[in-house]
Amino acid sequence: MKRFITYTFLIIFCFLLQTTVFHRISFGGIVPNLLIVVTASLGFMRGDRTGLVVGLFCGLLIDIFFGDVIGLYAMIYMYLGYLNGKFSGIFYPEDLKLPLILILFSNLFYGLFTYLLLFMMRSRFNFEFYFKNVIFPEIIYTLLVALVLYPLILFFNYLLEGQRFKRTEEDV
Repeated sequence: MKRFITYTFLIIFCFLLQTTVFHRISFGGIVPNLLIVVTASLGFMRGDRTGLVVGLFCGLLIDIFFGDVIGLYAMIYMYLGYLNGKFSGIFYPEDLKLPLILILFSNLFYGLFTYLLLFMMRSRFNFEFYFKNVIFPEIIYTLLVALVLYPLILFFNYLLEGQRFKRTEEDV
């Protein structure tokens, strides 16, 4: 129950931060995607099932508040969480390189999938412009924010794991 409440609070907090504070400090209209950081990080730390569920809720928040169709972003974020969860077997908390690489590729996948579904299907074929002016700057901005956000998510994960391990030691 603590894990559910913590993850819910984290998702809502990052959603509000992304849609309010970072919109005020956007660079050229580019805002970091904090929900990708949360989805990729929790999937990477906790496995594909957790990544899938966290991705579903992150995507549904975006669908409900900003999407034209309910389920499009939920599907994208679910795939991202699930794919990042496949790397949980090689999770080393002290290593920062792999999570940042996974966040980079998750953001790239998100940008390419969004372009494919929202722009190319509407006969807007200027991919080079979209990549240089939207996808690439968002990846850089998200990675810079992930340098701060990922250790916080890792800290919450440690707290939750510590709580769980303490309970099992007391039960024995």
